[in-house]
Amino acid sequence: MVKTLVEPGAVIDGFTIGECVHRGGMATLWSVTWPDSDTPMLMKVPRVSEGEDPAAIVGFEMEQMIMPRLSGPHVPACFGAGDFARQPYVVMEQIPGETLYKRIRELPISYEEARAIVGKIATALADLHTQNVIHHDIKPSSIMFRPSGEAVLIDFGLSHHNQLPDLLQEEFRLPYGTAPYMAPERLLGVRDDPRSDLFSLGVLLYFFTTGVRPFGESETLRGMRRRLWRDPYPPLKLKPDYPPWLQEVVLRCLEIEPVWRYPTASQLAFELAHPDQVKLTARSERRDRDPFRTVMRRRFNRELTQPRPKADVAAQLASCPIVAVALDTAEGADELNEALRVTAGRILATLPSARLACLNVLKLSRVTIDKTLDEQGNNKHIDRMVSLRHWASPLKLDDDRLTVHVLEAMDPASAILEFAAVNHVDHIVIGARRSSLVRTLLGSVSAKVAAEADCSVTVVRPPRLAAVPELEGQGKGGEAESG
Repeated sequence: MVKTLVEPGAVIDGFTIGECVHRGGMATLWSVTWPDSDTPMLMKVPRVSEGEDPAAIVGFEMEQMIMPRLSGPHVPACFGAGDFARQPYVVMEQIPGETLYKRIRELPISYEEARAIVGKIATALADLHTQNVIHHDIKPSSIMFRPSGEAVLIDFGLSHHNQLPDLLQEEFRLPYGTAPYMAPERLLGVRDDPRSDLFSLGVLLYFFTTGVRPFGESETLRGMRRRLWRDPYPPLKLKPDYPPWLQEVVLRCLEIEPVWRYPTASQLAFELAHPDQVKLTARSERRDRDPFRTVMRRRFNRELTQPRPKADVAAQLASCPIVAVALDTAEGADELNEALRVTAGRILATLPSARLACLNVLKLSRVTIDKTLDEQGNNKHIDRMVSLRHWASPLKLDDDRLTVHVLEAMDPASAILEFAAVNHVDHIVIGARRSSLVRTLLGSVSAKVAAEADCSVTVVRPPRLAAVPELEGQGKGGEAESG
């Protein structure tokens, strides 16, 4: 290609070029229109003149391959792409507003606002990872927000698609990315682990709550390699009022070894949505970095400085689901709850990294004022939380794999469905009681959940009605499993 065809007023493949809205180091952005369409669009065009970085061209090729395969509210819609034989470009939806980068001058922001922002980004990453893509450039300038509130991830030039050739990996030996946010394993050539994005998100959360980047601004490869053995200062060292639960989350994201981080973005989003149930470990109390002998042990441990074997992204995500069990704590539900425990135990036995969320719905009245205390003066909400933990105790789960939730709602089925949607639950296990006239006339909670859930649903009946848990329905999100 001798000369770019992109200039105001030009028409390329039906797209009419408007003004140049941004000139970056690797590409330019132009406003474009399409006949009979009111959707705001941008055309991204790579810089291909003499002296430009070849990695920019390869990254653009990756973006051309990846973007048309993405969908959903957390990525810009893609409307077209042009090849390098004539004019390379990608036309995408124009997201209104600015990137998260504009907030840097306001740092540090409040802990609550940072929790909400990073929770939305974790949700976006969870969706991206299920589409077989690891972003590899999570930073403030790669994140926008729709007017409706969803986080939108942009700039996929450094991304890895699990089902496409990784051109950056094949053609270059040095890691490409934004140095302060780059995960340690990236320095070893590992590009197929979605937990690398969680490390970058941990850097962002640390930065936005302290005003300081955990690894400084070093851009040299030698400086970056230190994060293979040297941990950052705990946030409590910088801010004495730092919440313990938040330090627990941040330092878990920033673990040097990916296996010690959150297994999935969904589980990180779940933690941020329920800070009161974050299980605190020694991480939450630390005020200093690891001792010198620990650093030296990492430094000369060849396992930490050698490339890892290729990961199976889909298998990793599938082995770390969020499973929700909906329980009835009322009298007379013992047999059903035991059947639910058996089913949950079988599921969790095959998924050692799964998280279990135990749910109970405190049904509110439509016509009277609800009381928080029962006839004995006990708090209903607390009593049910205790009952849920008692139910789960025989499963012998680690504390960081179990949470309990008492939902208050007039419609139990809707409350369970909303919890599952908001918290990205992968599998709901729910019980079905014996038939009754009320259930026949009004419909059962389990039937509604099974019919409307966006995830797999297993419906369990008491053992005296069925020898094994019986499948009553399944959600839209995948195949349901029997107990």
